[in-house]
Amino acid sequence: MSIFKLATAALLLTAAAARAEGPGLGQPLDAADIPFYATYVKPDGTGLPEGSGTAAQGAEIYAANCASCHGKTGSEGPVMPPVGPNDVWAKPAGSYWPYATTLFDYIRRAMPLEAPKSLSDDEAYALAAYILERNGVIEAETAMTAETLPAVKMPNHGNFLDVWAKQGAKPW
Repeated sequence: MSIFKLATAALLLTAAAARAEGPGLGQPLDAADIPFYATYVKPDGTGLPEGSGTAAQGAEIYAANCASCHGKTGSEGPVMPPVGPNDVWAKPAGSYWPYATTLFDYIRRAMPLEAPKSLSDDEAYALAAYILERNGVIEAETAMTAETLPAVKMPNHGNFLDVWAKQGAKPW
């Protein structure tokens, strides 16, 4: 064996051993140390918090926090896409999204625009219920919870590629 091949083999073995141990940076966090907005809700509902909200509760929260951008009923704008259907946008948020769980996650993380992450879990459930009810996806009296939200079948679900399923147990 040439000295070059022997040196290459030694280098590869050393690199493989170093890679297996990792760089030794950082430390694992306890779940309690991770803020809620740094976690996510998966389409199957994994990660949904405790809480509950109805469309009637969501209507009040919507009027106070959302109407200035999305319009009085959610169909007028000026910020688009609307939360409810209108003649211009055929795919409002409440019916276009593939999963009701990710709609909740988006509301909780990003809304309202001027104060993202400020809604409680109950308020985010109520707003999701309001949007889903406005789009005819759920009945008005249906409460959204960690158990009911994953069971909601979104009307446009079949028109998306399910990248979550392709990722397996560990997301990208």
